[in-house]
Amino acid sequence: MSTATATRPATPRAELAAEHGLSPSSARPPLPQYLRQVWARRHFITAFATSRTATLYSGARLGQIWQVLTPLMNAGVYYLIFGILFSSRRNIDNFTAFLVTGVFLFTFTQRSVTSGARAISGNLSLIRALHFPRAALPLAFTIVELQQMLVSLAVLGVIVLLTGEPITWAWLLVVPALILQTIFNTGLSLAIARIGARVPDVSQLLPFLTRTWLYMSGVFFSIPQRVHAGPLQDLMMANPATVYIELVRDALIDRHDAPQHAWILAVSWAVVAFCVGFWYFWGAEEKYGRG
Repeated sequence: MSTATATRPATPRAELAAEHGLSPSSARPPLPQYLRQVWARRHFITAFATSRTATLYSGARLGQIWQVLTPLMNAGVYYLIFGILFSSRRNIDNFTAFLVTGVFLFTFTQRSVTSGARAISGNLSLIRALHFPRAALPLAFTIVELQQMLVSLAVLGVIVLLTGEPITWAWLLVVPALILQTIFNTGLSLAIARIGARVPDVSQLLPFLTRTWLYMSGVFFSIPQRVHAGPLQDLMMANPATVYIELVRDALIDRHDAPQHAWILAVSWAVVAFCVGFWYFWGAEEKYGRG
């Protein structure tokens, strides 16, 4: 051992790393840099989402058909219970299209939230093996749900046509409404992903929360007809799930009118949910995968 090495004082690892410009690979970068890192991984995110979509129902005999059959069967059950037994179809023009649109749109948000809760806790081996912005996982899971929603949307269009609705230029408004809902879902998925990473049991609680949200969103009944005018009705109509459902109903169903300011609410919910959700998720970037 050389004299210089022998007489060199011990240097703490943190000081030695700083001296040579090293930093932990899991350190949280500044938010603008983090956004650039996520954008740089956009091809990975889409490829990861596409591969998950392809394998999602690989073990089932009917395969990808289940992504359409599930919301259709849910719509059938709700039609039997609420449309026939509880007579919710009374005074609602084209109740079949009304109901199926609500079920498909709400399922998109519900599944995005549920998959986001497991985005981190269910992929710890990937997180610990590779270095990448962890926001890529909730984003990929939301894209998975979007890909399935696009298939469901094609089926929804056929159902709406079979119920007697004409194709109009208003149908094009489904595109911006779905884009805004996807942005909202992404923000919600990012926020719940951080919670799910810290409290894995949140996945067990979500079905109860989303079911309550379902009943408050006017999926199978008309809120103005069932709830007296007042603060409660205003709150239910401003519910983000209700807003996106109403916009798509307004586009597809000729005799259905969306509430006033629905587009303003849709944009506001999307921007706020995404910005807050992304910021909240980024705040714990260096903690994901520990323990």
